[in-house]
Amino acid sequence: MTTHTATTTRGLLPLPERTARLTTAAGALATAATTGLSWTWSSDFPGDLTYYGSPAGLQLVTLTGGLLTLLLAASTLGLRGLTWLTPAGRNAPTLLAALATFAATWFTLGAIAVQLGGLVNLEPGGFAAGTAALLTLLGALALPPDQPPTTPPANPWQRLTTLLTASPLRPRNCPLPTWAEILTIAAAFAAGLIAFTYGIDTDDGAPFVGYLLFIALAVPALHRAGLIARLTELTHRHRGVALTAAFLAAASFPLTQDTDQYTIIGANILIFATVALGLNVVVGLAGLLDLGYVAFLGVGAYAAALVSGSPESALGLHFPFWAALLTGAAASLVFGVLIGAPTLRLRGDYLAIVTLGFGEIFRIAMLNLNGTTGPDITNGAMGIPNIPNLEILGFNFGETHDILGIPIATYGNYYLLMILVTALVVLVFRRAAASRIGRAWIAIREDETAAVAMGINSFRLRLLAFALGAALAGLAGTVHAHVVTTATPEQFQFAGPQPPNSAFLLAAVILGGMGTLSGPLVGAALLFLIPAKLDFLQDYQLLLFGIALVLLMRFRPEGLIPDRRKQLEFHETGQLDVPDQRLPDPAATTGVTKAKA
Repeated sequence: MTTHTATTTRGLLPLPERTARLTTAAGALATAATTGLSWTWSSDFPGDLTYYGSPAGLQLVTLTGGLLTLLLAASTLGLRGLTWLTPAGRNAPTLLAALATFAATWFTLGAIAVQLGGLVNLEPGGFAAGTAALLTLLGALALPPDQPPTTPPANPWQRLTTLLTASPLRPRNCPLPTWAEILTIAAAFAAGLIAFTYGIDTDDGAPFVGYLLFIALAVPALHRAGLIARLTELTHRHRGVALTAAFLAAASFPLTQDTDQYTIIGANILIFATVALGLNVVVGLAGLLDLGYVAFLGVGAYAAALVSGSPESALGLHFPFWAALLTGAAASLVFGVLIGAPTLRLRGDYLAIVTLGFGEIFRIAMLNLNGTTGPDITNGAMGIPNIPNLEILGFNFGETHDILGIPIATYGNYYLLMILVTALVVLVFRRAAASRIGRAWIAIREDETAAVAMGINSFRLRLLAFALGAALAGLAGTVHAHVVTTATPEQFQFAGPQPPNSAFLLAAVILGGMGTLSGPLVGAALLFLIPAKLDFLQDYQLLLFGIALVLLMRFRPEGLIPDRRKQLEFHETGQLDVPDQRLPDPAATTGVTKAKA
């Protein structure tokens, strides 16, 4: 029995447990220290890694990874004051953090060698960083699993997956005072702002890929440690504080930018995220597969373009912004009702085909309303250009304004406007999901036959979801038209290399997690930011996008931020009423738990 236990609980490498912990901690400290050295003699590599004592570029990523690994390793050693860093797993997060640091460091060194023409371009500091990162990873691979397996692993791959298995969250021994919990929430959102700002400001190409590699492994490390679950508990306990902190952190982004180069990406992410939230009402809450949803965004954009004072508008109207906003939302709402009323009696694939047809009909109709093949309303393929900048209460969005002494240019102004629009949509989504109607939508999604048998008017509620989702898309489309200053049919396709389009919107909902509030926001941010920063892979974006979706469906079909119901659907527990203890905290959902009522 003793031999069996020793075999099943050791790590991938045959080192004593304490030696492995000390090796990991020492390697992480050395890795962090090497970021103060020069990694290359040439300043041609993005970030200029030639300085001593001043980490720059991807060296900052390695420094962050080294310090994170050091803190987690010190926590596993039982150092007083650091054990709170690992309220769930201990060795799994340390291994993931070491792997993130190793990946970022070795990718940077490889990129230097490839771009500059060989390993000869590396300074001794670069070789030292690679060696220290490798030592850290080897030490982490020798750590035993947090949860001893019930059966011995048959091969190294099974042993590695056992090492990375999630552990249940341990009860809190000493609750924090209220002021400390609020400060923790504020610090977490500030850290998120810093991480997002660094990523979006990172040079395109190799530096951004290195950043992505690190984030893709560091976030699971924090999850395995239980820190994300702890933060989720705090945000649900102080929901108002969390929403305020999120709003302030998002609104602070333009203050960190010197130009509009990346602020426009932030504004487009918010537009994309707002539309994805509207689609989440249709797909995530009501369970209606809509493949032509981007058409409602187009209806709002064209309606706003026609009444916002464009010299190319066939109507020649110039409404104030609030009237244009209502016009765009109302036009999309009407189209949602007109399309939904005759089609929502269909289900499944048939409904998807009809909505796909509507999306294409809208695009073709906008092409044909050109004065030759139809009435002269939309100028055909030329669209409606020269949409003037918004002006609200004398505040011209096309001019530069100073906020707290920091100049905010055009796209920064539209970004702040989209923060308010997104906050409005989030409020509508939260209220709808938690309402009686929202619970009825979820009941229809789970089992429409049973819902109808309980007295729920399925058709009326499905039509309401369709209309609400369309109105939210029209709301975002109004601002979208002013941000891009034009509305053309080619902007609103079913699929294409650049979002927003129906395929990317649906993928954002599925990637983030259907039926949740934060899931589509995260999914939309990833699907817009990554293609925008990886222009050099433009010819392969759809291929990589498809591969990513296949991998997601294989390893995490419930999405990045799933609701509890989806987790129980995709994770076998052996019992119908007992959730898997390795699943994250159920508080990460919105409105779903209330469906039991």
